[in-house]
Amino acid sequence: MTGLSRAGFVLAGGGSSRMGRDKAMLPLGGETMLARIARLVRSVAGSAAILGPPERYAALGYPVIADPFPGCGPIAGVYSALSLTAADWNLIVACDMPDLTPDLLEELFCAAARSGADAAVPSSAAGLDPLCAVYHRRLAARAACAISRKIFKMHDFLSTLTLELVPVADAAPLKNINTPEEWTAR
Repeated sequence: MTGLSRAGFVLAGGGSSRMGRDKAMLPLGGETMLARIARLVRSVAGSAAILGPPERYAALGYPVIADPFPGCGPIAGVYSALSLTAADWNLIVACDMPDLTPDLLEELFCAAARSGADAAVPSSAAGLDPLCAVYHRRLAARAACAISRKIFKMHDFLSTLTLELVPVADAAPLKNINTPEEWTAR
């Protein structure tokens, strides 16, 4: 990952309890949902690594980074990505957003680079989406501090950052798939 101004990461460490099975491995257009998101992230960021259990996802062909703080939620994945990256700007995306578009991800990178903020985060009528955002690597220590202070909610972490909000008129690409009903309805 050295020398890149951009890098991409896919969060896949959740328990999928509402889905009843590993939602990252749900079939989507001839591949798994995780493989699709990782491919999309790589196409925009130039690289993609999976933040999750290596024993579960190593066969997908992407680097897999184990969670250093199990049970702390996505903030642990954000910390892992930012502490290991050599890139200034890092796209971090949840694995359960099957309708993401490359245009939206590119827009996040462009907004981050031109703003100088800590992070570029999509903003829609549904609110902010910290699990599809671009973070600067300088935030690694702040993510570690949040974990040590037991600030596990991503929105609480965002509240400590300087944000570049990226307006998104149609929030459909940001929709997470969490239940069998949501999966069936898509």
